Amino acid sequence: MKKAKIIIAALLTAALLFTLTACGGDSSSSGAVKSDEETAPFNSRTNETLVPETGIGNKTLVAYFSATGNTKSVAEKIAGIIGADLYEITPAEPYSDDDLNYNDKNSRASKEQNDPKARPKIAGEEIKLSDYAIIYLGYPIWFGKAPRIMNTFVESFDFENRIIFPFCTSASSEIGDSANDLKSAAKTGNWMNGMRFSSDATDEQIQSWINGSNL
Repeated sequence: MKKAKIIIAALLTAALLFTLTACGGDSSSSGAVKSDEETAPFNSRTNETLVPETGIGNKTLVAYFSATGNTKSVAEKIAGIIGADLYEITPAEPYSDDDLNYNDKNSRASKEQNDPKARPKIAGEEIKLSDYAIIYLGYPIWFGKAPRIMNTFVESFDFENRIIFPFCTSASSEIGDSANDLKSAAKTGNWMNGMRFSSDATDEQIQSWINGSNL
């Protein structure tokens, strides 16, 4: 009787091992889940795959690019109202007045905006996003789009588990699809509805937008 119990136990163990092996499946099959390395965003500044951060602080950041100072003015007002840190996205090669001549199809800005693959380099120390859970992202509108340097920026970070509020400045153009384009380029993050401001936006106008975010 004792010998029979041992045999039965051995058979049950073998059956359990077979079941676990079968459920595991073949990770190389067409239905296999891709690895983190295959699905993770790519840092266009360092040519490295981004690794998701495990610890995120609760601070707020206002990051912006401003070639003429208009977006800078609005970004500083936002940071002052909400008590956020401020970070300027600085191009490695500053834009001159000739570079920003939108009437010249050969100007630097014209060529960059007409080239979806253009990624102007960013200078200065790279900002660390580990302390920030909320990011306000500002830029001017060039030819109906965000400047290509904004693609360089958003493709350089993992925005997983972060809330992003895009905002832009322009004389007349609306934010349009520029924020959605950046969202697609970033691949990660919880992107909220964006807002367009004029360069002389008042504190009251900015405060109204911030209040409407319900944060």
